[in-house]
Amino acid sequence: MFELLQFQKFRDTPSVQFFDITVPSSNARDLVCHAGPAVSPNNAKDTSWQFYLHPRQEDNLLALSGGRTFHLVNFEWDHPLHVVRLDANRHILRIPPGTFHRSESDRNGSLVINQAVRTKTAKVESEFRVYNSGEIPKLKQLLNSKVQPQYHGFEVEYLRAA
Repeated sequence: MFELLQFQKFRDTPSVQFFDITVPSSNARDLVCHAGPAVSPNNAKDTSWQFYLHPRQEDNLLALSGGRTFHLVNFEWDHPLHVVRLDANRHILRIPPGTFHRSESDRNGSLVINQAVRTKTAKVESEFRVYNSGEIPKLKQLLNSKVQPQYHGFEVEYLRAA
């Protein structure tokens, strides 16, 4: 299943903090900038949610500025639907291969670094395909059902306001 990983602060000076955010097995780095309240991937023309799914890549995501909310679907988990809040400099979100995922940035956008772990056979063309939930019956059925997602990383006050 996904994980929210801690990372190590190793030094504090006046107005400056230093962190070790190393993911030891990482062999690729992606920097993803959302300008404003972006959704990635965008919805389909018919408004169906679209998702990424990496068959040969594990994502390890850290919000460097702003925040992002991730929607995760994995039919191999006991509970297949999760919503995970990733606030800047709080956790690293580890998303295993084979997990449908999409994200929504905060109103002012976000900057996220992904310390990915890619297999030797991973290729950009296969790892960054977009999947339309309206065209995948099991995914469409889950999203249209009344199944409530499990929420992670949200402050209690945020959930009460929602």
